[in-house]
Amino acid sequence: MFRLLPNTVRISHRYLAERLRPGDVAVDATVGNGNDTLVLARLVSPGGRVYGFDIQEAALAKASDMISRHGLLDVVTLIHRGHETMCEYFTEKVDAIVFNLGYLPGGDHNITTNPATTVRALENGLGLLNPGGVICIVVYTGHQGGKEEQRQLEAYLGGLDKKEFCVGKLDFLNRGSAPFLIIIEKKATLEGWQ
Repeated sequence: MFRLLPNTVRISHRYLAERLRPGDVAVDATVGNGNDTLVLARLVSPGGRVYGFDIQEAALAKASDMISRHGLLDVVTLIHRGHETMCEYFTEKVDAIVFNLGYLPGGDHNITTNPATTVRALENGLGLLNPGGVICIVVYTGHQGGKEEQRQLEAYLGGLDKKEFCVGKLDFLNRGSAPFLIIIEKKATLEGWQ
C-alpha cells in the first residue's frame, strides 16, 4: 500500500478530514456499506448531522448496525431513497457531499448507480452546498454502464461555471481501470478568491 496515494476512497477521506469540523452538515449520497457515512459522522461530531441515501434496504440496515456499534447513530439520518431525491428531505445548506458510484460491494452487481440519477443528484447537491463546501465523487467504471456514467458526469461537470466551482480529477495512470476521484469545491465568500 502506498502512503501518499493509497486509493481514491482513502484520499477522499483525508481531504474531508481537512475540510469538515464538528457541527457541520454532510450528505452520503450513496450509503452502501456505510463506510463513508461513518467517516462523515466522526468528522461532524459533536453537534453535526449526516444524511445518508441508498436505494437498497439491506445496505441501510448494514450501515445502521455499523454506525450504531460506533455510537454515532444519533448523528445520522438514513433515508431509503435515491440520491437524486436529497432536496426533498432537507433544505439546510451542507458542507460536504460524498458519492461512491458503481455497485454495492458484496451486493448485487446489477444494481448500480446510473448517469441520469447521478447527474440529477449532483445538480441538487451543488445547490445545497454552503460557500466553500465540497463534493467528493469516487467513480468506478468497471460495471455495465460505468463508462457512460463517467462520460455524462464529466460532460456535466466540465460545464460548471469556473467562477463558482473548481472541479479537479485524480486518476491513477498506471492502475488500469482503478476508480478515480473527482473533487468539486464551491467558491468561498472570502474576498479575493479566484
